[in-house]
Amino acid sequence: MVRFGQNVKQQGTGDCDRARAIREALGNKSLVMVGLMGCGKTSVGRRLSAKLELPFVDADEEIELAAGKTISEIFADHGETYFRDGERKVIARLLMNGPQVLATGGGAFMNAETRENIKKAGISIWLKADLPVLMKRVMRRDNRPLLKTADPEARMRELMEERYPIYAQADVVTYSRDVPHDVIVEEIIEALLRGPLSHAPIISGTETCGSTTTR
Repeated sequence: MVRFGQNVKQQGTGDCDRARAIREALGNKSLVMVGLMGCGKTSVGRRLSAKLELPFVDADEEIELAAGKTISEIFADHGETYFRDGERKVIARLLMNGPQVLATGGGAFMNAETRENIKKAGISIWLKADLPVLMKRVMRRDNRPLLKTADPEARMRELMEERYPIYAQADVVTYSRDVPHDVIVEEIIEALLRGPLSHAPIISGTETCGSTTTR
């Protein structure tokens, strides 16, 4: 399900220029959000897509749509190995549809083939968060298969130890914390323009931007 994120306020000319520069520099590549559950990949990704006027896609939603089941149901009925194989295939397909902002599940970037596909067809953005922030967010809903244990916090620590060294291979790292999502989005844009998209020429234009569009 592809949609444009909602843009709730008018962007200034400078924002338009930066957004246009990023879109042009991206070409057909995707901005791929990676990180642990609760780090804000979907919520921040939607706002980033709105700011840049790019489509937003949630890989987990696409997996559920293809399977006709929720991710929790896929885990329960078929196991994690089955889910990961489907996740790998879906993300490979989605990466062919750039430019876009693509939010991935927490385990997706752990797959070597998926990392290579993202490297070829996208720019990876790791939303890095501390344990208290993650736990505060994930415990609000009971839909995390990997945390259905006697000690969810201990399991989250294990996931951080296992995954953070791999997430660190991402092209951009931004700290997710309890600040307005627009702050994180601004930091991502600045990091893109300083790093992997530093070649993007920001030339002032005359077109308007900031219209709210969804699909």
